[in-house]
Amino acid sequence: MIEVDLHKRLGDFSLDAAFDIGRTGITALFGRSGAGKTTLVNMLAGLLRPDSGRLRIGGQTLFDSSKGVNIKPERRRVGYVFQEGRLFPHLSVRANLYYGRRFAPRGERYVEPRQIIDLLGLGGLLARRPATLSVGEKQRVAIGRALLSEPRLLLMDEPLAALDAARKSEIMRHIERLRDEVGVPIVYVSHSLDEVARLADHMVVLAGGRVIATGSAVDIMSRPDLSPHTGRHEAGALIETRVAGHDTFGLTALDFPGGVLRVSGLDLPLGTAVRARIRARDVAIATSVPHDLSILNVFQGRITEMIPSGAAAMDLQLDIGVKLWARITRRSAHELGLAPGREVYALIKSVAIDRHSLGLALPPRRD
Repeated sequence: MIEVDLHKRLGDFSLDAAFDIGRTGITALFGRSGAGKTTLVNMLAGLLRPDSGRLRIGGQTLFDSSKGVNIKPERRRVGYVFQEGRLFPHLSVRANLYYGRRFAPRGERYVEPRQIIDLLGLGGLLARRPATLSVGEKQRVAIGRALLSEPRLLLMDEPLAALDAARKSEIMRHIERLRDEVGVPIVYVSHSLDEVARLADHMVVLAGGRVIATGSAVDIMSRPDLSPHTGRHEAGALIETRVAGHDTFGLTALDFPGGVLRVSGLDLPLGTAVRARIRARDVAIATSVPHDLSILNVFQGRITEMIPSGAAAMDLQLDIGVKLWARITRRSAHELGLAPGREVYALIKSVAIDRHSLGLALPPRRD
């Protein structure tokens, strides 16, 4: 368990953050610019001294203002991947990778270098210098260097910020493999819901230097009350599914407790875990069984809650076997006579669920 309770004032800005992180998986620190995300990870790494508080990792105290404890950064065994690679330009890729390994006691090493080199696809780069690498390659080397320092915790501060869409997708695939195969806990700083939906197991939402919500990514991203901080137009639900099949029309069937969700074709084996982010604005409502329409995803459910959203909209929480949100006009809600407890049908266009709305896990292992 990673226990965080840290406080810091920087000019007019103050940060007060208290939360716990599990021993595995990816925890996203999410918030808008100026929320305090980078300030917090710098304190976790030991690069910035808190004014007060306590930080413990796996039972070891790294910082405790009441006891005068403040372990030096190089002794914390906390890996850090910055927005830019920050590689040593005079060293080869191999030397960069092995640089931090000397800080880990031999008896506590758990990472096999060849495994990390293979996972990140770095085998063909080992003899090169950073100046000859692409931006994406530099980030992969930076991630490998952080992991080969044998960290108990890996911090990633918006590591995809400088990458284009293709390179982002490539790096995210590597991060997913690290999450699933290496098992080191990761704190991932981001203000992109696409990245969080794809990668994160848990979320800590920051606003104005305060923690306003913590919990599983599925639960946090399904809370409309957080839309002022996560983005009103991005509000919706995150649904955990598995690939159930592919048809001849280029669609993939995703199985979940509410039925089968059909999305644009995914080149993934049966059984692969996929998290689908369904925006409330992409869900329409019918009060009777719809006929003769192009929408393929139709789910019967019940309204459990209705929340006004702005001057003209209404957010509906639906139970379709899982939690789903729909955003319609208040006029539509009135004319349809909608109320909590009413049975309805939720309609979701397949084309509304694009690649950026899908968080992919690794295919199931085959023994």
